[in-house]
Amino acid sequence: MIRLLVADDHPVVRKGLCLILSEDAGIQVVAEASNGQEVLDRLARTEVDVLVLDIGMPGRSGLELLQDLRQLHPKLPTLILSQYPEEQIAVRAIRAGAAGYLNKESAPDQLVDAVRRIHQGRKFLTPNLAELLAVTVEGRATEPHQALSAREYQVLQMIASGKTVSDIAAELNLSVKTVSTYRTRILEKMNLRNNAELTRYALQNNLV
Repeated sequence: MIRLLVADDHPVVRKGLCLILSEDAGIQVVAEASNGQEVLDRLARTEVDVLVLDIGMPGRSGLELLQDLRQLHPKLPTLILSQYPEEQIAVRAIRAGAAGYLNKESAPDQLVDAVRRIHQGRKFLTPNLAELLAVTVEGRATEPHQALSAREYQVLQMIASGKTVSDIAAELNLSVKTVSTYRTRILEKMNLRNNAELTRYALQNNLV
């Protein structure tokens, strides 16, 4: 029996994932979480074989949480779920320690297979993601946004989506000052001057 922790901040989505996974006789959802801290709390008191983790939860992002998991639970395989296409965030997730990446739109068809594969100690990579990883390893992926940290990349996407600093601070449970600092770092690292240039870059590179 594969024991799962399912983490997603949207209750309806989380329950849907649990229902799909529970239909398999060899899988049992033993815990649920709606944010990063709840994930760590559940793992501290529950035996879990696989973590299914939404990348975009409030507070600490999924990518930041992966860094914690590598320290606290290095043997726990994690399957990242996201609404973003693979080329936007999947390579970052795998490099951060995820065992697999799955777009939420394809989750119903591939979710159980992905969980079983990473439970066996293997990676779950679509052909497109495998190619993206190969490009990164060869050093051909040198776009400016790839120099951003996980949180900076998340803030970039939110700014490019039209959200204000205050909106982002509220959604991520951060102070306005902290988000403003992230924005400044993003502009400096990418050699951009303002939000308009940042948004143009994001649109041109299909980051939103």
